[in-house]
Amino acid sequence: MRLYRLLTEDDTSAFCHKVSEALSKGWELYGDPTYAYDANSEIMRCGQAVTKEVDGTYTPETKLGAQ
Repeated sequence: MRLYRLLTEDDTSAFCHKVSEALSKGWELYGDPTYAYDANSEIMRCGQAVTKEVDGTYTPETKLGAQ
């Protein structure tokens, strides 16, 4: 089955580390990153979709971050 996650974080090195960790665990980038300005916090926020092919059957209880 193919799993999907959308990683999000403020536009800091924490976002890059989050994506790098997912890549090191076998997740693959899916599409382009996205950026949006949060006017309330006055900061940029980032997002990146990732996917991963794993064995098994999907259920809503699947812990995506543990894959």
